[in-house]
Amino acid sequence: MRLFPAFFYTDDAHVTVFGGGEEARRKVRLLAKTTLKITVVIDTEIEPGFAEEFAGRITIAPRDMAGQALDRSKFAIIACRTNANTEQSIIWAREYGIPINVVDQPEDCDFTVPSILERGEIVAAVGSGGAAPVLAKRVRTSLEALMPQNMGPLSEIARDFRPRVYEVLDDGKKRRQFWEAALNGAPADLALEGKFEDAKHALETLLQETAAPANQIGPVHIVGAGPGDPELLTLKAFRLIQNADVVFHDRLVSDEIMDLVRRDATRVSVGKAKSNHSVPQDKIHDLMIAAAKSGQRVVRLKGGDPFVFGRGGEEVEALRDAGLEASVVPGISSALGCAASAGLPLTHRDHAQTLTFVTGHAKTGEVPDLDWASLAKPAQTVVVFMGVGTAPTISEKLIHAGRANSTPVAVIENGTRPNEIRIFGTLAELPQLITRAGIKGPALLIIGEVSAIPAEALAQLSSEAAA
Repeated sequence: MRLFPAFFYTDDAHVTVFGGGEEARRKVRLLAKTTLKITVVIDTEIEPGFAEEFAGRITIAPRDMAGQALDRSKFAIIACRTNANTEQSIIWAREYGIPINVVDQPEDCDFTVPSILERGEIVAAVGSGGAAPVLAKRVRTSLEALMPQNMGPLSEIARDFRPRVYEVLDDGKKRRQFWEAALNGAPADLALEGKFEDAKHALETLLQETAAPANQIGPVHIVGAGPGDPELLTLKAFRLIQNADVVFHDRLVSDEIMDLVRRDATRVSVGKAKSNHSVPQDKIHDLMIAAAKSGQRVVRLKGGDPFVFGRGGEEVEALRDAGLEASVVPGISSALGCAASAGLPLTHRDHAQTLTFVTGHAKTGEVPDLDWASLAKPAQTVVVFMGVGTAPTISEKLIHAGRANSTPVAVIENGTRPNEIRIFGTLAELPQLITRAGIKGPALLIIGEVSAIPAEALAQLSSEAAA
C-alpha cells in the first residue's frame, strides 16, 4: 500500500490554495465543507464568481503574499493555470516544508485528494494514488448507493447519545454490545427511515434493556430478494441481509445474492420444490420465532416479492400470533424481472389492457380453481407463477374457455440470471415447448399477444410457421 489514509481535524487549521480558475474552485469547494481557514493565492486574475461563491469563507491574496499564507498553513493545493506559476508555487511550498498536492501532476504530490462521500459525521474517502481518479469516483458512486441519505442524521443521533450511554453503562463490553445492537437494529432502522424522534426513544429503551438484561426480542424482516440478479436487490434488502444474525432463505434465492450475506451469519435453507417441502411451512414459522425470541436479528429471504405468491402473508400472521411484528421489504417480482430481461412488455396499448397474475399450483398440488372464462378473454396478459408442472392443464383449460390456440406464450426459466432460458411458441404447444427445452423451474409462463413482441419470439414463431 503506497498511500496511508488518515483523517485530520481541521479546527483552527489553515490551508493555501494556489490558482484562480476552475480547478482551484473545485478544490476550494471541497475544502469549504470543513472548518479550515482557506487562503487563495490567485494567478494574475480570478475566475468570475469565484470570490462571490465563497464569500466569508476564503481570504484572497496576491502572489507576493504567498509566503505569509504558507507560513501558517498545514498543507497547500496547487491548481495554477500556467506551468510557470505552478513551478514557482511548488518551490515556495517546498521552502516552507509543508505537504503539497499539485493538480494533474502526481509526481510532484506529497498527498492526493480522494473522492469524498459525506453523510454527516460519516465520511468515506476513496483514492487511487492519482493513477485513476475516474475509477475512484466510480467506486465512490457505488458507495453512495449503499449509504442511505439518513446515515448522517443517524451518526449525529449516536454522537449526541454517547454521553448518556457512558452515564448508564460503566462496562466497556456492555457499551460495545449496546452500540452493536443499536446500529444494527431498530434504532438505526428508524433513523434511516427518517423517524428520528422514534429512533431516540428506541435508543433509550435499548439502553435500559442493556443495563438490566431481560429476554430481548430480535427484529424480524421478511425480505424480497428479487428474481435473482444481485444488482436488482433493493438497497434496503442489501442492508438488512448484511446486518442479519440468521437468514432463512428459499431455494429461489440465487447463490450470488447469498454471497452478500454477512460471513458470520447463520444461513438456514428452508427451500421448497414441487412435492418436496424440505422444511414444512409451520416449521419455518417456528424457526423464525425461536431465533427472534433468542434476540437474533432475523431475515426471511424470499425470491421475488414476499407478497406475490411468496407466502409472506402467512409468515406475517404466524409471527403476529406469536406476539412478534415483522417488517416487509418488497422485492422486484419475478414477473417484472423476467419480462424486462426478455424485452417483453406485460402491458401494451395495442395488445394488452389487462394484466393478471395467477398461481398454477394450489395447496393440493393441482391447478387452482381459477376463473378460466375471465382469463381466456382477449387483449390481456396472464402471468402464471409455478405453472411448469401444470402447464398441460392450464393450456387445455384456457383453450376450452375460448382463448385461441395460436395465442403467443413465453416460458422464462431462471430469469435475469446467467443461466436464463427463454422459449416462445403458442398456447396449444405450451406443454411440448416445456418438455423439449427441459424446463424444470423456477420458471414463469407469460400468455398473451405481448409474448410475440420480443425479436427472439418473432424469429422463433416465424421459423415454426415456415416449417
